[in-house]
Amino acid sequence: MSGPAQGRPRWDFFVSYTQADRQWAEWVAWSLEDDGHRVLIQAWDFVPGSNWLASMQDGVRGAERTVAVLSDAYLTSVYGAAEWQAAWAGDPAGATRTLLVARVADCDRPGLLGQVVSFDLFGMPEADARAQLLRAARLAVSGGRAKPTAPPPFPSSGP
Repeated sequence: MSGPAQGRPRWDFFVSYTQADRQWAEWVAWSLEDDGHRVLIQAWDFVPGSNWLASMQDGVRGAERTVAVLSDAYLTSVYGAAEWQAAWAGDPAGATRTLLVARVADCDRPGLLGQVVSFDLFGMPEADARAQLLRAARLAVSGGRAKPTAPPPFPSSGP
């Protein structure tokens, strides 16, 4: 496959993960697609007979954004590192939010990953995790702010 037709990405999101986190990755992909986004994920899109490396390259190049499903296992993955670094290299300042880091375990964000604002999906009910994921996706796509819809409570000056 060649690059995106007429400069438009084929996918809104490429889900980057390691096999140890496949369940999380599929949940992320399903949630994003259910919200109307176009998603590329190895588990569903790299079918028998396709070239794995060419498909991975196509995903990195043909998606508007990459969602890195971050865990300790992902941090030791050579391919995971190549995928998130490719997304980061295209937008090192984070201006177009091409790299979304979704932590699925309580793990570090070493090196350059520590400079990318991440969000957590673990340790909360599924509905909260889904809301967190979709909020992050919508903010990335819109370039908007995370300003709440209601005013914050007045800070108490009591004891």
